Amino acid sequence: MNHDAYDEDYIRSILTSAKTVALVGASTNVVRPSYFVVKYLKSKGYTVYPVNPGLVGQAILGLKVYGSLKDIPGPVDMVDVFRNSEAALGITKEAIEIGAKVVWMQLTVRNDEAAALAEAAGLKVVMNRCPKIEYGRLSGEIGWAGVNSGTISSARGQLGAVGLQNRILRKT
Repeated sequence: MNHDAYDEDYIRSILTSAKTVALVGASTNVVRPSYFVVKYLKSKGYTVYPVNPGLVGQAILGLKVYGSLKDIPGPVDMVDVFRNSEAALGITKEAIEIGAKVVWMQLTVRNDEAAALAEAAGLKVVMNRCPKIEYGRLSGEIGWAGVNSGTISSARGQLGAVGLQNRILRKT
């Protein structure tokens, strides 16, 4: 797979099929990007498992923090890697072991060896992208901040069941 560019349908299929997300590298610091992503994904209805060995037993937005992917009590659909590119290989190996379906590496995180390993094991892989940004772009929410989503459509965004400004992903 070409990891320099992703088809919108590929990203959309991941974001609509995943229900549980383990966010490796989650932070309790409210100004860290990983905190924003936990908050956003939780608000969109995902079950989020924060993972950070330095914060075990603490909570982020009321969610228990786990020390490793293996400590999570239930199945994980997507592992979001908020660590550096070198750490992505070990995290990917652990994601394969727990039966995750997707390894998603955050902005600036790219590890081609980890991607090849995950794909050989049947997992989908996204690198150098943020699920929060991609969800906002594909749902049209990102336009509220004046950002060009790169998507042209005359269709109105679909509203979610909760909240006043809560859009869900557009169907293709």
